This record gives sequence, structure tokens and C-alpha cells, in this order.
Amino acid sequence: MGKRRLRIGFVSTRLAGTDGVSLETRKWSKVLTDLGYECFYFAGESEWPEERSYVVPEAHFDHPGIRALHQDLFDDYRRTRETSGAVQAYKIILKWHLYRFVEQFDLDLLIAENALSLPMHIPLGLALTEFIAETGTPTIGHHHDFAWERPRFKVSAASDYQMGAFPPVLPAIHHVVINSYAARQLALRTGVSATVIPNVMDFDQPPPRPDDFTRQLRPALGIAPDEYFILQPTRVVPRKRIELAIELVRRLDLPCTLVISHASGDEGTAYATYLRELADLLGVRVLFAADRFGYERGQTPDGLPVFSLADAYLAADLVTYPSTVEGFGNAFLEAIYYRRPIVMSTYEIFRRDIHPLGFEVIGFDQFITDETVSKAREILRNPERANAMTEKNFQLGRRYYSFRVLKDRLQVVLHQMGLA
Repeated sequence: MGKRRLRIGFVSTRLAGTDGVSLETRKWSKVLTDLGYECFYFAGESEWPEERSYVVPEAHFDHPGIRALHQDLFDDYRRTRETSGAVQAYKIILKWHLYRFVEQFDLDLLIAENALSLPMHIPLGLALTEFIAETGTPTIGHHHDFAWERPRFKVSAASDYQMGAFPPVLPAIHHVVINSYAARQLALRTGVSATVIPNVMDFDQPPPRPDDFTRQLRPALGIAPDEYFILQPTRVVPRKRIELAIELVRRLDLPCTLVISHASGDEGTAYATYLRELADLLGVRVLFAADRFGYERGQTPDGLPVFSLADAYLAADLVTYPSTVEGFGNAFLEAIYYRRPIVMSTYEIFRRDIHPLGFEVIGFDQFITDETVSKAREILRNPERANAMTEKNFQLGRRYYSFRVLKDRLQVVLHQMGLA
């Protein structure tokens, strides 16, 4: 009789759309499936097949009750008795569903995708922690972000919850982080070690060439043939510093349209309003086009084409990525994979882990300089120079951030956990 195939359950608040956690979960799932394992999915929203998904509305960070609870927990340093009661009530519901999820799909391993690191959903983190403590279920905590990296979590009435579950220190949990700095901080703050597995792309499978559907993108968005398409492939949140991308486009003094492919997400709409006003003030054409992009191609409810992220990169002339803080940098990696030149801030993780490997980008620190503008303009006007830069970066990406790297490191982790 053959050896049983390992059955793995991914757990997160949302496993849908184009956010970094959902995208990396897809990559891990692909590699684990190719290794012969079976994968299943627990979330408040899931785009995975229904027969492999366990959807609990209360698990979503955008559930009305959870959203209200989050506001109560991160607006001052004290919480009410009623708030504590609500946390416990949601925790009980979610823990019951976690038991059912594991039993229904007969799971051998859980992979918590950011659910035990960033306290976007306190009850889910507590429920997971209690479930793991009670059952000893082997778990990989795949940590993309931590609360100590985000200023908005500094004012907290949930510090006791955060210390216990974000992340928890339990013998059944193997911690995985996406950069070396996070590993050092985790060890310093909790005393536990972590494996570093960076974000990856499938560099051994080159991206598709633009087809007729891709070529519809520019006219569909009203971008003229003689305009440059500048892509900002991030969520609309303050730490992405999209105002610097708007400034760059203004200072290029070329016919350009800046396209923002993602939505605001979980941090409100005030920043998007500010960006619209700034773009109007500077006379820069900015398209907030999240409704026209998805992980895969499709249609809007009124029949307009929805383009994939691949289409966005393939159609773009230049990528902007002026973030001040990133756990790793999906947009950087995607730009490298799709062979697009990139103007980006040299955020700390890029300086520590990525730039020493030899990648060539148009980098800046705190603000856009004349040199930044000049280099960006040169790349737009000199396709041969752009091609040389992007080909070099693609080959480096293939060496350091391919699916082969992910496969090798996951096999090591599973072996250490006694599961391979």
C-alpha cells in the first residue's frame, strides 16, 4: 500500500484577489501540489475551487463585526468589557470551524498565511493559537508582516492578544519569514528561530508574450499610442508613497498615464482621495483602475474586460514602486519577471537582502531627485538600454527567486517537521 499523500490546509483571512498574501499562497500551493501534496483553503473569502475551500464569513478582516472590533482595539490603550467579550465570542466560532475544517479534509499540516503575524484579525489569530495548542497540529506560520513593522498598530488595546498569538510560541509551529531582518527581529522579540523563504516567481516558465487581449488594454484605458504607460502595481495605502510616482510622472515632462492596478484594501479611502487631489493639482493623468485588473482575465458586471496582472506588466513601459516599507517586494519581483524597468525606493529589505545580489534598478531614497528623473527618462527613450537592464535582472531572479528555490526550502522545512 502506498504512502498517504500529505494533506495541507492554508488558513488566512482572505485567499482571493491580487494582494501579496493571496499571490504567494498561490505559489506555495502550486509548488506543494507539484511535490505530490493535496491543498485545501480556509478563509473569509476564497477564489479556490469550492470543493477544496472552507469559507467562514467571520474569518474575513472586512466582516462588519470584525471591522468594528478592530477599530475598538486599535484606537486607544484600553478596551471595554464588551469588546473583550466580542473577541472571545468570535474566537469560539472560528475555533469550532477550524476543528471542522481539519476534520472535514483530514488535514496533516496547517499553513497560517499572515494570520499569526499581522493582527488584522485578532479572533482568528487567537482561535488558531488555541487550536494548535489543543491539538498539536503541525503548523507552518508563514509570516509576511509583523505588527511592530506597522505604525498603525502601535496604539493598541490588544497587546495581551498580540503577545500571545502574533506570533505564538508553540512547539508545533515552524516559523517562516520572507526576509533576514524579520528573522532577526523575531528571534530578538520572541526567542524563536525562523526559516527565511523569500517571495518567488516561476522564472523557469517565462511570461507569455502579449496577445490580442493584452493589446486591448491601452485603448480600453484610454491610453494613446504615443503615451507612456507607467504602472503602479500596489494597493493604495500610505506606505506605498504613490505621491512620489505622481511627482515622477509630472517631472518626466513626457506624455504619460499613471495606472494604479490595485484597490485601497483594509486602510480606508482617505489616501486615495488625497492622491486624486494631488494629481489634479499637478496636472497628471492617474487612473485608479483596480476594477479593471484581477489575478486572471475576466469581465466586469457590465461586460468590460478585466485584465490580468500579467497583462498590466506586459503593456507597461515602466514600473514605479516608491514604497517606504516592504516585507519583501512583490511588485519588484513581478517587474523583474516581466522584464520591465523599475523606478523604486531602496527600502530597508531591498538594501539588505536584494540589492547586494546585483539587481539593476533606478533607485532613490527619501525623495525623487533630478538624477532619478533623468535616468527614468533615458530608459523610456532607449529601449536597448532598458532591454539590457531587464534581461540581467531576469537572469538574477531566476537564480535567486525561482520556484526551485521555494521547492528546495519547503522540502527542508517539511523534513525538519518530520513530514517529508
